Amino acid sequence: MSNHRTSLSELQKNLPEEWPHDLVASNHECVSTSGVKVVVLDDDPTGTQTVYDVGVLTDWTVKALKAELQNEQSGFYILTNSRSVSSESARQMNREIARNLAAAANEVGTGFAVVSRSDSTLRGHFPVEIDALQAALDTSFDGVLVIPFFLEGGRYTCCDVHYVAEGEQLVPAAETPFARDLVFGYQSSNLRSWVEEKTGGRIDQADVASIALNDLREGGPEKVAEQLLNVEGGRYCIVNALSYRDMDVFVAGLLKAEAQGKRFLYRTAASFVRSRLGMPGAPLLTANDLLTDPGEGAGLTIVGSHVPLSTRQLQALLDDPLVEGVELDVARLIHTESVQGEVDRVSIAMNAALKDGRDTAVYTSRKLISDVNADANLEIGQLVSESVVEIVRRIDQPLRYIVAKGGITSSDVAVKGLDVKRALVLGQILPGVPVWRLGCESRFPDVPYVVFPGNVGTESSIADVVQMLR
Repeated sequence: MSNHRTSLSELQKNLPEEWPHDLVASNHECVSTSGVKVVVLDDDPTGTQTVYDVGVLTDWTVKALKAELQNEQSGFYILTNSRSVSSESARQMNREIARNLAAAANEVGTGFAVVSRSDSTLRGHFPVEIDALQAALDTSFDGVLVIPFFLEGGRYTCCDVHYVAEGEQLVPAAETPFARDLVFGYQSSNLRSWVEEKTGGRIDQADVASIALNDLREGGPEKVAEQLLNVEGGRYCIVNALSYRDMDVFVAGLLKAEAQGKRFLYRTAASFVRSRLGMPGAPLLTANDLLTDPGEGAGLTIVGSHVPLSTRQLQALLDDPLVEGVELDVARLIHTESVQGEVDRVSIAMNAALKDGRDTAVYTSRKLISDVNADANLEIGQLVSESVVEIVRRIDQPLRYIVAKGGITSSDVAVKGLDVKRALVLGQILPGVPVWRLGCESRFPDVPYVVFPGNVGTESSIADVVQMLR
């Protein structure tokens, strides 16, 4: 398969039919009886966009990890938000978490498998985070499985090429705006080549293994297990998938291989986590699910993401006459003498609107201010994020719900602005859009928190959510 634009139907044309057997229930049973906890290190909070009834920790002390390892759930998330920090900070963070996790698991006698969950469009600190985990866990891993398939976001892998859906078209990932990311850009859509590119040639693409769609659909779990049993020496392996059935077949084979002693690290998008937990799909959440005791107060939406879709979604929200928009001018923040005045202005306007009972949207100005230097861009992002957090910390009105748009934005708002230590993923309000119930320690206990990824949804999606929760 060459790197060209295509469609899902075109990709399917020359492939076998999907594996005929539903494996979710048997995978779930296997995961439950294994006693192995699935621990997902999530580089921003959007990785919870496929699961439900799962805990999210923002605290990775040994004490917190021990408590989470001892509960009844088959897995949990640790929110690292590492995509917002430097490569070296991400390395140190992953090392610390891995060491604490190993210590906690040793104390409670629990086995665990680690998922390094990152962006389905291939952006993030790779291979830095995988290298750090391998070193700190002090385990001889047989392989690293690369699985960016994410059905809910239209991300597919076929013949080792990763595609991003744009309408009815599937575009090779390297031809999308995501590949031009100023911090995490890349040139390869073929994942074998991508591994070589990202490792600076340390791993040759010829040495990267692959689980093909034909293997999944014709050979089933036994074929997958057979191939994984031959992966050794920390070898990288690409997993192709176009559907959850493909993913569930792969997981069934993976569980067989792991039961025979194989150990793998996973670098994946969100859909793999649902399959790895053996979790059935669930209906979308409704307002009645989320606002069982709505209480007083208006709703607050915070938009930090700058991808084009986010900007169009923001405009649709601001077109709602019942929504009060308050813009945070990033240009004024860059000039340090203006920071406090701008934060003061936005905070006062936000609280006035909330006090008046109006659903309110606080959003960063849309003109992207950037630098040619990747670290300088991270610094600009951190300045903006710190200002948003300060504004959130100044909320002095009750809230019915909170929507945060953008992965880094939603993480910083939750952890630094709302003091969240643990939340519960309730499910999804739209495909790929998770909702958390904030913990009792947070500034707004039990309030629904909508974690809205930057690149998910239609142009009306944020407005639809706000109207639903109004």
